[in-house]
Amino acid sequence: MGKRTRIINEPSDLVPLLRAFGSDSHKKVFDTLQKDWKTEGEIEIEVGFAVFESLDLLKKSGLVESKWRMPEAGKKPEKEFHSSYSRVHLNFQCSVEDISDLIMITFKSDNEIRTYVDLIEKEVVSGNQSMNGLQRVVDKSIMFIRGVARRSSILAVKGQRIELAGENE
Repeated sequence: MGKRTRIINEPSDLVPLLRAFGSDSHKKVFDTLQKDWKTEGEIEIEVGFAVFESLDLLKKSGLVESKWRMPEAGKKPEKEFHSSYSRVHLNFQCSVEDISDLIMITFKSDNEIRTYVDLIEKEVVSGNQSMNGLQRVVDKSIMFIRGVARRSSILAVKGQRIELAGENE
């Protein structure tokens, strides 16, 4: 199967991408998925550690796809995964302030950005989902808010809104 090129037009898409390849374990899982379709169990056997977190991050960054494997008679179907892309093309322009915010968000610990994630989540739950509304409350740039949402496992960027992950899927 020929691999595709991932075109990134939105700077905040760099956050999950850099997080995925900033970790040896996530990179090892991605490399395993370059070869063939594999279930979570098959990946764990090959890499030697639990891969749920890696798969979650790689899915959020759009680097892996999944499908259901047809089981043998009497067994349950299992989801299997494969890398979607072998190349990346970056196609955006942004301010140095925005890119520095995104890099900072990418490499800070979860505890260091927890305050922002919690504040944005609280606002989204109360109905404030628009970027402009969130910008007024958080007092940070829209790019910062998008970066935090892309970093978070509980938030999702949907156009000019932030939603809880899985809300409309």
